[in-house]
Amino acid sequence: MKITSLNNPKVKEWSHLLEKKYRDTTNLFLIEGDHLFNEAMKKNLVVEIISDDTSFNIPGIPFYEVTKEILKKLSRQKSGTNLIAVVKKLDNSKITGNICLLDNIQDPGNLGGIIRSAHAFNIKTIIMSENTVDLYNDKVIRSSEGMIFHLNFLKTNLSEIIVKLKKEGYHIYGTDVTKGTNLKSISFSQYSGIIIGNEGKGMSPDLIPLCDEMINIPLNKSCESLNASIAASIIFYKMTENA
Repeated sequence: MKITSLNNPKVKEWSHLLEKKYRDTTNLFLIEGDHLFNEAMKKNLVVEIISDDTSFNIPGIPFYEVTKEILKKLSRQKSGTNLIAVVKKLDNSKITGNICLLDNIQDPGNLGGIIRSAHAFNIKTIIMSENTVDLYNDKVIRSSEGMIFHLNFLKTNLSEIIVKLKKEGYHIYGTDVTKGTNLKSISFSQYSGIIIGNEGKGMSPDLIPLCDEMINIPLNKSCESLNASIAASIIFYKMTENA
């Protein structure tokens, strides 16, 4: 049966998932469009399918045919969509390989871009500080281009996790726009963790003493700094030399 009312209980339930507090309590979130849907399907994370196109009705997964008006209400894209899915949040897995630690990253586009680059350059785990933007923010999900489904994520106190990582043999690199060793001369260790700081303030001062080494990316003197996701991408690429 087709759902046509914006006041339908299911529509209200889905709408709640646009808010972080409901995503946190249900461990569910929404995705939009074919590409993200296909990536989520590969990981068996799709819980419900919502569409005005019955061709998306897949055996074994609850399907809800809805109106375009309902899709518009649930969508966060200006152009809208004809496919939305309710998806399970990702499970944390064991930390392996090189890692990225994000210290108070606030821009969803930056986080999504970092996720894309991390997967491209074989970073296995992203560890986010507790004050970093929500991983399941719709802008983060869209800008990750589906790569969110290919990485391991943790959200925790960075100071505490860094201490644990160092005991496990990780070499922790901090970043600074002016101080530290030139990235060109860095030879990353086999198990490396790189900290990317806040867009405006950089790394938190309390994390600096925990770093084994500080690095910077040399820039044209007329350029003060790089976008966080671009800086991360450059560092990730350099890390692949020793991968």
